[in-house]
Amino acid sequence: LSSSTPGTEKREKRYQAHQGFGDHHGGITGAHTYFYADEAKCDQHMETFLRCIDASSGSSDDGFSAIKLTALARPQFLVRFSEVLVKWRRFFYHMAAEQGQAGQVVLETKLELEKLQEALANFGIASKAESQQWFTGNNLGTSSTVDLLDWNSLFDSRTKLSRPLLIPNRKTGQLEPLLSHFSEEEELQMKRVLQRMDILAKRAMEKGVRLMVDAEQSYFQPAISHLTVETQRRFNKSQPIIYNTYQCYLKEAYNNVTGDMELSRREGWHFGTKLVRGAYMEQERERAAQMGYEDPINPTYEKTNEMYHRCLDYVLEEIKHSRKASMMVASHNEDTVKFTLHRMMELGIHPSDKKVCFGQLLGMCDQITFPLGQAGFPVYKYVPYGPVNEVLPYLSRRAQENRGFMQRANRERDLLWKEVKRRLLTGNLFS
Repeated sequence: LSSSTPGTEKREKRYQAHQGFGDHHGGITGAHTYFYADEAKCDQHMETFLRCIDASSGSSDDGFSAIKLTALARPQFLVRFSEVLVKWRRFFYHMAAEQGQAGQVVLETKLELEKLQEALANFGIASKAESQQWFTGNNLGTSSTVDLLDWNSLFDSRTKLSRPLLIPNRKTGQLEPLLSHFSEEEELQMKRVLQRMDILAKRAMEKGVRLMVDAEQSYFQPAISHLTVETQRRFNKSQPIIYNTYQCYLKEAYNNVTGDMELSRREGWHFGTKLVRGAYMEQERERAAQMGYEDPINPTYEKTNEMYHRCLDYVLEEIKHSRKASMMVASHNEDTVKFTLHRMMELGIHPSDKKVCFGQLLGMCDQITFPLGQAGFPVYKYVPYGPVNEVLPYLSRRAQENRGFMQRANRERDLLWKEVKRRLLTGNLFS
């Protein structure tokens, strides 16, 4: 089977495990990626997250707690699962190209059901009668088209059956099981990580805390997003308990945001998101160069800004129209904060609605945090925790990756000194 778009094979290399990944911290200074020791260690991490949820509940009526899925599962499993998800998605794009829809916006790409069934029969994947049963089982029997969300739901249902789901190998043209790389241990990994997320989500719901699932490297992210959305589908039915994180320095960010939000609309659950710019730029680019796949990061800082504001505006429009979306704008960028405030005013989204909140790291950009809080906006300080030798590189990286950070630090120092002098002159030093 030929590639549907140029560079597809290179892109999929991103999701292949290699010696330089997963079992050590090589090159990772931006944020903490956990070693996988054993299941007991994952359970210890879960207990730490539970204590963090309890602490957040005790300090705020509507707090957040963040978790990392690489602390709760074997990283190699997350990469393998990501590879499977991406292969299935690429198969959809190949079918779209065959129907003359290559390069369209994701949610506008719709396969004609009859042509799709014929293609599946020609490949030898399923007879027309079999595939008709597939789509009927997914409530698609009354529709004449299949989009990516329908396709993904088909993946969920077919992989639960004993008969392996087959797709063509692009290189050989032969059919092979999509899940051929999954072992019994990896199947257990899936169950265990979902169990741990379930425990954390239930505790968060009990304590009135919202749970943010941090984004990680792009070769983990399809699996992390999939697992997070599965948890959102269960726990966000009446309010946004689980928040997914989207990294806007990724070229695929807008497609990821719009796809997940459309799924929430169709199924009626609340869409919760944290928007960030991203934390692993150098590591991502170095790995892409080493393994020969396309750099997943936007080419310039300006392009990342455009992506951030595009995603942000999309979520704000959804908040205005449906009220079933909530967002944390996690940014140290003053222009982004001003853009958000301007659009909220235009759209009639009031701070008291608590649909939009802001977040900055503890100790950084207080000149953004405090005025927002004083103006009545929900604003949070993100508190990194852990051994000093691991947290300090994280904070250092945050400073490096926020362009103009030192200029803002100088400005913050000047503002603080101005306030000290004001208080000295008025005799209210400690007020």
